[in-house]
Amino acid sequence: MFIDTHCHFNFPAFTQNLKASINAIRQANIVGLIVPAVSANHFTQLLQLVDKYPEIYAALGLHPIYQHSEADLHQLTNMVKNKPNKLVAIGEIGLDRYDLTIDWSQQLSFFRAQLALAKRFDLPVLIHSRKAHDIMYHELRQANLPRRGVIHGFSGSYQQAMQFIKLGYYIGVGGVISYVRANKTRNTIAKLPLTSLMLETDAPDMPLSGQQGEINRPENIVEICNILVQLRHESPSQIINVILTNTLTLFNRINKIEFPK
Repeated sequence: MFIDTHCHFNFPAFTQNLKASINAIRQANIVGLIVPAVSANHFTQLLQLVDKYPEIYAALGLHPIYQHSEADLHQLTNMVKNKPNKLVAIGEIGLDRYDLTIDWSQQLSFFRAQLALAKRFDLPVLIHSRKAHDIMYHELRQANLPRRGVIHGFSGSYQQAMQFIKLGYYIGVGGVISYVRANKTRNTIAKLPLTSLMLETDAPDMPLSGQQGEINRPENIVEICNILVQLRHESPSQIINVILTNTLTLFNRINKIEFPK
């Protein structure tokens, strides 16, 4: 059984043929999808989606690369206050230094406000960190969230990963490990504690090796897991069960899921 901890299932790539998309994840034995919002205009549609399908769970947040207003932050706060059914995290939030034209002070301000919201309501966070790991570490250490979260799409060094892990954060393992040229990330993921890993696809983005130009799909979580098994020394069943335990421990608002016998 698999839980995709980061999948943009509310994007048109999936909602245009929702019935087929749901059938595909069920056939892949995916028992949970955590779908992070990226802007306030996604919130209502996402909450409607999670109410309709038992496998789908919501994270609400304001992504760092988009423009947001104080009204958006106010809307987010009010929605979290209402404790929507199946809201399991604040996300996707974070810091992004890839495009230096994006207002950095606004990024930082919105990120800190959302960390405070997560702390207030004891929710984990889904963290976007691109070219910002050192700053991110400092911010997360200062925030001292009770429930921590996941460093999504991690592709930094082993030392950076261990810094986050020592703070209590999990590392999101996605399609980047399917690329043989991504030696640094593959070697890092192979060495990290299994108890600190989670699986994610970031679908419809981040296609696997050999699928460039195609829409990434949540069913690819199975292939990501297979590649992870090849990189590590533990048995497949141990890897699957420990990662499932990690996921259900962090996202404690996910409904009870029975482990395979």
